[in-house]
Amino acid sequence: MNTRGPADQGLRLIPFRGLRYVPEQVGSLAAVTSPPYDVVVRPDGLHHLESADPHNIVRLILPQADTAAARHEQAAATLNRWLAEGVLAPDPDPALYVYEQSDGDILQRGVIGALALSDPADGIVLPHEDVMAHVVEDRADLMRTTAAHLEPLLLTYRGDGDATGTTAVVERTVHRTPLLATTTEDGYSHRLWAVTDPAERAEIETDLAGRQALIADGHHRWATYLRLQREHTDPGPWDFGLVLLVDTVRHPLRVRSIHRLLHGLPVADALASLDGPFRVRAVAGPLAHALDVLADAAAEGNAFLLAGDGGFHLADRPDEALLARTVPADRPADWRTLDATVLHSVLLDHIWRIPDDPAHIAYIHDTAAAVEQAERHGSTAVLMHPVREEVVRDLARQGVTMPRKSTSFGPKPATGLVLRSLTLG
Repeated sequence: MNTRGPADQGLRLIPFRGLRYVPEQVGSLAAVTSPPYDVVVRPDGLHHLESADPHNIVRLILPQADTAAARHEQAAATLNRWLAEGVLAPDPDPALYVYEQSDGDILQRGVIGALALSDPADGIVLPHEDVMAHVVEDRADLMRTTAAHLEPLLLTYRGDGDATGTTAVVERTVHRTPLLATTTEDGYSHRLWAVTDPAERAEIETDLAGRQALIADGHHRWATYLRLQREHTDPGPWDFGLVLLVDTVRHPLRVRSIHRLLHGLPVADALASLDGPFRVRAVAGPLAHALDVLADAAAEGNAFLLAGDGGFHLADRPDEALLARTVPADRPADWRTLDATVLHSVLLDHIWRIPDDPAHIAYIHDTAAAVEQAERHGSTAVLMHPVREEVVRDLARQGVTMPRKSTSFGPKPATGLVLRSLTLG
C-alpha cells in the first residue's frame, strides 16, 4: 500500500511497536523522564536530569559533545547500547497508546500513535508558528542518526463533545490496568495503556478520518518529520511521525507564554531605548504580582514585562505611528496586534536591533527561570502574556503563522515514556 501523500480524508493514526524503559533496569520511571528538549533549561536543568538517573532520556534528546555530529552519534550509540542491555525494549505488538496526565484539577487524556505526514497546504495538520532553520537542521540530524522519534509532538483536535469514537475508546481504556504509572517531580501523574484490539483501533481510525489537527507543541519536530520524509523517496516509516492527539473539547489545554532572554542587553539599556516609543513604569514585586499587572495591561493592548536588574518594569501603550511604520501590513489584524509580532518587528528588529539567533536570544518557558538567568548574567528577560487559543486556531486556519515561540500549550507529554523506532515500524 502506498503511504505517500496526505491522508485521504483527514488524520490517519497508525499503531507502532513502542520502545519503553524496562522498569527493572532503571531506578524509577520518573527518574528517566524529561520535559521536551526545548523546555529543559540549560545548563542547570540538563545537569539535574543527567544526575537523576544514568539512563535519563535527556542523554538521547540533548546529548553533550563538542560538535553536533559527535552529539548525534553519541545519542545513537547510547540508544543502541540501552537496547542491547535491555534498558529499553520494544513492545511485542504494534499498538496505539492511551496517555493520561493529571495534577489536581488538571486532567488530560489523548492517544499516541504514528500520524501520516501531510503538507500544511493540505489543511490536515495546521502549524501556527514559524520555525528556525538551525533547530530543524539539528533535530533532523539527530532523528536521522538515531533512526528514532524520541518524543511525541502535542497535537489538538476538536471532537464532537460526546463519548463516541476516539473518546469512547480512551474512556474505556483508562479503567484497565495500565502498562505504566509514575509521578514526576513536577507533581504530574502519568499513565499509559496499549490499545491493540483491531475493533478499537478501527473505531479511532474512523473517528479521526474527518478531523483536522493543530500543532500545539512541536513545530520544529513536525518540520523535521517533513524534511526527513522528503529525503526518503520510498514509502515507509518516515511517512509517519510520533504524536499525541488530544481532543480539546474534552480536555482543554492551557496556553502559556514563552519568554525571551536577551543576552548581553542590560535592563537599563533596554529601558532607555523604550522610554518614548512605549510607556515605561516600574512595577512592584513579587513576580506573581508583576505578572498580574502585565495581564491587566495586556487586556488593553501590547504589553511586556522586563526583568533582570532585581526589579520589574512594564512597557505598554506603544506609539501608534511606530507600529504603523514597523509592523508588516500584509497580514490579518489579529496577527499584527500579537505581542510576539510587536516584540519581533518593533522591539527586536527596530529599537534594540537584536538578531533572532541563539547567540543573542534564548527562549525560556519557565517564568522564574527566565528572571533568574537574566539577573545572573546581567541580561534582560522579556516576559510575555499568553495568547488565547481561539486566536491561535483562527490564524492557523487562515494559513497565517505566528512568530516562532509565540505560545506554549500544556501540559506537554513527558519525554521517555514511549519512543518510536524507525527500523522496527
